[in-house]
Amino acid sequence: MHSNRNTIIKVNQPNYNLSVIVITHNEEKNIVECLQSVAWAKEIIVVDSQSIDRTVELAKKFTEKIFVKEWMGYADAKNFALDNATSEWVLWLDADERVTEELATEIKSIVSDAATDYAGFEVARRAYFLGKWIKHCGWYPGYVVRLFKRVKVRFDDSRVHEKVNIDGAIGRLKHDLLHYTDDTLYHYLIKFNRYTTLAADDLKQAGKRFSLHDIIIRPPFLFIKMYIVRRGFLDGMHGLILSILSANYVFVKYAKLREAEIKSQIAK
Repeated sequence: MHSNRNTIIKVNQPNYNLSVIVITHNEEKNIVECLQSVAWAKEIIVVDSQSIDRTVELAKKFTEKIFVKEWMGYADAKNFALDNATSEWVLWLDADERVTEELATEIKSIVSDAATDYAGFEVARRAYFLGKWIKHCGWYPGYVVRLFKRVKVRFDDSRVHEKVNIDGAIGRLKHDLLHYTDDTLYHYLIKFNRYTTLAADDLKQAGKRFSLHDIIIRPPFLFIKMYIVRRGFLDGMHGLILSILSANYVFVKYAKLREAEIKSQIAK
């Protein structure tokens, strides 16, 4: 399913009224396949947070609109990309995502239709975890808004798992977006530590107070929800591992909230 990572082909395509936005940090293993899948778009905007690998060098094969910035947070980086987009329509991608030919054809049709009443469209993500498509655990179809009219959207201020605030009706695309998420546990755990810290910060800012319920009840409840209710067991060992890790994510997120509260008390 992956193309040759050493082959870069920039093909002249019809000028579709679409801007693609991608934020990156050390994504040299992903960026070529990601941008190749949308090389037909009118413009591609990459906001890079000072990568130390070949991410920027490889991205330059596809676009001149590359902004290297100090890390400003997920939402702010995406809003910055939006502010530098010029097309009527915007497609937001993560570097580990790919647009299939079928999805590309569908998107081209939508952005070429001046009569559409929708302000945006959600798409199902076919996520691969440790190399396997996770069809259960609540992961699929997992619809997310990714295609939208530029003037109708801003990203919210969440530190992690930021959401799209969209002004208008939302349609649904027929074809899947491919998402090659964590291919190793090492990669997963690096993100795990960063994301749980950001999630705990969001909870603290929202005024959430820690309780034992958060670490005693929430984690096993999520495991049961993913593995039993949402039939994660049908994904085999991958489903078991993912359900356990996800429950642990909740545990650590709230444990870090408690840690932050203790630090605040000491500071006083």
